[in-house]
Amino acid sequence: MRGPAWRETGKTPDYRFSLANERTFLAWVRTALALLAGAVAIDQLAPEIAPPVVRIVLCMMLALIGGVLAIVSYRRWAHQEQAMRNDEELPHSWLMLGMTVVVSLAALVFAVLILVRP
Repeated sequence: MRGPAWRETGKTPDYRFSLANERTFLAWVRTALALLAGAVAIDQLAPEIAPPVVRIVLCMMLALIGGVLAIVSYRRWAHQEQAMRNDEELPHSWLMLGMTVVVSLAALVFAVLILVRP
């Protein structure tokens, strides 16, 4: 299988940095999987947490965010790797702020749903 074209540019970075970048990518993928698992768990194990329409919308949102996170984390990994190969400054990512906001909002919504549940 042929790799991406950017792998042919610049010089190969120290393998320790590449492996650290890969571990970070895998951590983001685990987070994406946790969001997907949470969506399935809420749908299957807590059907009484909210009316069906609200529950389905929340589960779909969590699943969608998990899928988007998986894609964005790959792009982030690739951009970091490119920067290291070309001796450039590592690019800034809004991923951490975005995930902080998403997880905080999800926690708030589920806390409210648990509190108002009969």
